[in-house]
This record gives sequence, C-alpha cells and structure tokens, in this order.
Amino acid sequence: MATSDHQMSPAWASDIGFVAGVLLIVGGGFQIIQALAAIVNDEYLVVAPNYIYTFDLTTWGWIHLLVGLALVAIGICLLLNQGWALIAGIVVAAISALINFTWLPYSPLWAILVIAVDVLIIWALASARAHTRAARAPQRANTTAV
Repeated sequence: MATSDHQMSPAWASDIGFVAGVLLIVGGGFQIIQALAAIVNDEYLVVAPNYIYTFDLTTWGWIHLLVGLALVAIGICLLLNQGWALIAGIVVAAISALINFTWLPYSPLWAILVIAVDVLIIWALASARAHTRAARAPQRANTTAV
C-alpha cells in the first residue's frame, strides 16, 4: 500500500514523465558543466564591474555542482517511476533557475540557456503532476463507491 502511493503508473511514465526525466538529466548536465568551469578555471569567467551580485566563483561553482547532481539524481528517479520526484524536480529546477539568474553577469548566454531548460522542466513536471492527478481521480471514485 505504501509503495503504490509513491509510484507513478507505467502508462503515464512513457510520455510526459519520460520527457521531464530526460530534461532533468540534461539540465543537471548543463549545471555540472557550468560548475566545472567555475571550479577548475574561474579566471575564464569575467564579471562586469560594480555588479550587485559578487560571489567567490569557486564556491559558486560548488553550489552549481550540487544542484546539477541533484537534478541528475531526481531525473533518474523520475525515469524509475518514483512519484516523489515530481515535486522534488519542480523545487530543484526552481532553485536552479534562481541561482542561474545570479550567474548572469559571469556567463550570460549559458545562464539564459540553463534558465530556459529549467522553465521547460518546471512546465513538464507541473503538466505531469496535473496529468497524474487527473488519472488518479477516476480510480479514487471507483474505490469509494465500493
């Protein structure tokens, strides 16, 4: 009983869930590449003078690396039909979009690309969650009628 509450139906996982899982893995990969650029060679990244957001790039790279690894792990769990990964993916993708907004002065085009992928992830996961709720509604009606 407890496992059925946290798993998605196999039919659902083949469409929106699969796309969302792949997007999570791709978005996480982008974050990891971005993090490695900041950790390995932070002299490559240049910031405009007097920008309001100034951070140590190596520390910021580690933050991006952790978020990227979380996105990849959640994407894999989503592909393995773990229902909790829907909400976790939305939360971590939103965090990723926010930290990439502050990353704009360091690498604007890359940050905009990652923010766009994060928005696609949030849309796909929100659509998947709505689709899952709609699919479960008739099942709940049938169990209460019995």
